Amino acid sequence: MTTNCILERVAETRSTNDDLLARWRAGELVDPVARIAHHQTAGKGRAGRTWLAKPEDSLSFSLAFPFRRSPAELSGLSLLVGLAVVAGIAQACQLDQASLYSLGLRLKWPNDLLLNNAKVGGILIEGGQTKIGDPTWMVIGIGINLRHAELFENALGDQAKQKVGSLDQLISQTSSLPDTEFIWLKLIESLEGYLSDFDQTGFTAYQNEWERWDAYRDQAVRISGAQQEAIDGIAKGIDRSGALLVQQDHHTLTIHAGDVSLRAQS
Repeated sequence: MTTNCILERVAETRSTNDDLLARWRAGELVDPVARIAHHQTAGKGRAGRTWLAKPEDSLSFSLAFPFRRSPAELSGLSLLVGLAVVAGIAQACQLDQASLYSLGLRLKWPNDLLLNNAKVGGILIEGGQTKIGDPTWMVIGIGINLRHAELFENALGDQAKQKVGSLDQLISQTSSLPDTEFIWLKLIESLEGYLSDFDQTGFTAYQNEWERWDAYRDQAVRISGAQQEAIDGIAKGIDRSGALLVQQDHHTLTIHAGDVSLRAQS
């Protein structure tokens, strides 16, 4: 871990993303800041959705990180963060990435972590650049279910769009998950390494690595977005910028944003 990342721990807050975004807007951010909350009362996911977190059973934190790249040069960032999370989990749980893959861990475009098609974690990225020439500050929020997946699924009820999983399902019955603090520190360490490299190289160097973890490759998918007609097709991986490729009949669409769901083959 780099020495200039500030670590903050709070018992409760509405949203760690909102906390750090407020500081960015006020011009108060200087060094990277990682902020973890034991309990978030208003955690959020993409598209204004609520992120359900349970003290003791989940990990919720945000990392404010400055990039030399402009916002337009940060394509693929959410996919890159997914790779960093996988690497951090491997380090924290002392499992190699091949073992995680064999146990069913996957990445869903553009920002979800799945375990055997059940959602284990999500990523929300916000921020930007106040003026040309300034650093681009991105606030990366990460929520991960650690244990007791059934409690999350029961709490969501009919709101659950898919099954819910948790990290403890990766661990054998003779083992247990590491301490939450240890998992958090390993994730931050992994994120700092990946984000620093990404700031220099961009996403292209990670395209093949992400495609190895692609949950929906060669499967029928539906992509929906705000006030847009749903797009159906076959997922064909991603391009060099991290955009999703969807095959329809004899042509391929390039999707830069949207929600993806798996649909049954007809």
